[in-house]
Amino acid sequence: MTSIRAAASRVAELLVGMSASRLALWIAFVAVHVWLGLVNLLGPGLPLGDVTITYRFWTDQAFSHDYWVGIDSVWVYPILAILPMLASFAFGPEVYGSTWLTLVMVLNGVAFAFLTRPTFSRERLAIAWWWIAFLLLLGPIALGRIDSVTIPLAVVGVVLLATRPRIAAFILVIATWMKIWPAALLAAIVVSSKHRLATVVVALGTSAAIVLVMFALGGGGAVFSFITQQAGRGLQIEAPVSTAWLWQAAAGANNAYVYYDQGILTFQVTGDGADVAADLMTPLLAVVALAVAALGILAVRRGAAALDVLAPLSLALVTALIAFNKVGSPQFISWLAVPIILGLGARLAGSSVPFRVPAVIVLVIAALTQVLYPYLYVYLLGLNTVLLIVITARNALYFVLLAWAIAELWQVGTRARVGEGGPLSDEPWPETAWPFAPNQRGMI
Repeated sequence: MTSIRAAASRVAELLVGMSASRLALWIAFVAVHVWLGLVNLLGPGLPLGDVTITYRFWTDQAFSHDYWVGIDSVWVYPILAILPMLASFAFGPEVYGSTWLTLVMVLNGVAFAFLTRPTFSRERLAIAWWWIAFLLLLGPIALGRIDSVTIPLAVVGVVLLATRPRIAAFILVIATWMKIWPAALLAAIVVSSKHRLATVVVALGTSAAIVLVMFALGGGGAVFSFITQQAGRGLQIEAPVSTAWLWQAAAGANNAYVYYDQGILTFQVTGDGADVAADLMTPLLAVVALAVAALGILAVRRGAAALDVLAPLSLALVTALIAFNKVGSPQFISWLAVPIILGLGARLAGSSVPFRVPAVIVLVIAALTQVLYPYLYVYLLGLNTVLLIVITARNALYFVLLAWAIAELWQVGTRARVGEGGPLSDEPWPETAWPFAPNQRGMI
């Protein structure tokens, strides 16, 4: 027994030592990306289908027929989403998927480099280890959608937030014009940060420039079509709101069934009341987002530190975008990585908000999502009882996560009101405070 304990102790010491090794961290980063790339290219369920079929088709149209989605027609994505799609055509259509995966790995590598600067402590390296674990648990979808490009951009944005707020805002705006979700991070910055005016100016200026270019290219009529295209959708089967109709369809209820929408190119669910629910989800999402933002404003007005408000507010807004969305694509889970990275970093910088609980919850959500997609997705479409339980549990965890973030926001405001908050938001952080830029002075 003593020898077993000694061996276990040595293994534990080895693992702890490796966790503090930057070389081990980068080896793990590359290994996870190679593994996810192979699964995307060779694994079951066609996990890279959106890239190799849909994205490649749109790119083919542009190069072969001079027909540009988002300019010559309406499109489901903001216009800058076309840029990584075009870049993946650089070496020809035959290797489109491999080029896409390489592009995402390079972008993730740039963001990862910001998280693993030479002066980082073991605690700060743990944030990068968390991201690696998240990617592995989420599976191939972590690299196989347009969201995969916006994640590293958003990570770099939050890394630069304290010391380069205007550059951070610019990067987040560019990401928003690829996929709308980073707007939640921008909203959290505007609510909580002393740099709110600069953020608004950069966001409006950058967006205005993009819109003007769109009009110059003849795409003015489609510039905001990504909003109208989403508004008319039905209930995608993975969305939390769809869970009730999935169980009805499994129970054989009249008019409840899963179908494939040829216009949107996704599986949706219908049944009694489904159309009404689909119509109500978008305004409900807006109401919830406004309510969460109002709670953040209340915490700030009570005197809560920006460092305490920003991360839980970001997490609440991003989670709300998923929990109250009638679209529930598995890649949405990748969004959650950014507010978790921000929250873990803010905690090291002196925030009073602990972020271990949401970090664990998000890892569980990621793992359950990989169970659902891509390997067993066909069984979900077949309304398999086990997978219905899995998706119900996964969707319930969104609301657990949202409740945690809202509760922390409320407590931050309460603590500030009674004088028990964290560092004052109008005091500059010491040079070593912000873990993502340890050699520079700045404040949120």
